[in-house]
Amino acid sequence: MKLYYAPGACSQASHMALREAGLDFQLEKVDLRKKITASGDDYRKINPLGYVPALELDDGVVITEGPAIMQFIADHAPAAGLLPTEGTARYRAISWLNFIATELHKTCSPLFSPTLTEEQRAPVIERLAVRLDRLELLFKTNSYLLGAQFSVADLYLFVITGWFGHMNIPLKKWPHIERFREVVAARPAVQAALEAEGFL
Repeated sequence: MKLYYAPGACSQASHMALREAGLDFQLEKVDLRKKITASGDDYRKINPLGYVPALELDDGVVITEGPAIMQFIADHAPAAGLLPTEGTARYRAISWLNFIATELHKTCSPLFSPTLTEEQRAPVIERLAVRLDRLELLFKTNSYLLGAQFSVADLYLFVITGWFGHMNIPLKKWPHIERFREVVAARPAVQAALEAEGFL
């Protein structure tokens, strides 16, 4: 397998999931501005939309969209326990993946625009704060999104909430989310991914 990624982008969650799963994989860095891979190929031939992540399987099939990739990785290595295999717990995990993708990831995307005014930022931050309040309440009693069970959804949340400091949204207002981040950051696979992407 080959994961197409950009350092610090949402692809980092898929990268961490691959390491958590103990799967053999290659990394191919993508220049998102130029849409060129590190080996000089046109990335749009891999993902026509030009964003990461994309996971190229050994048979040449390409899977895109982080939540789908993380589910594939978890199902490909069930012994790693990265996603419940059945029952309502599985659908709760998938629900969290969708929540993070739609309510956090996509909501905060406009904040990366350097032309966004403070007036334009305010309603976006307000919307995010409501979602973070929900998570803060959850982590008051839960170690992870599924309670005591770690999952790929936690990796996705870790990566997305890691962006907030760069967007001038300090998490000190949500100390239980900060504690969650510390717990996830200490995992060896997470450390290895951060180091491989140049963050350690």
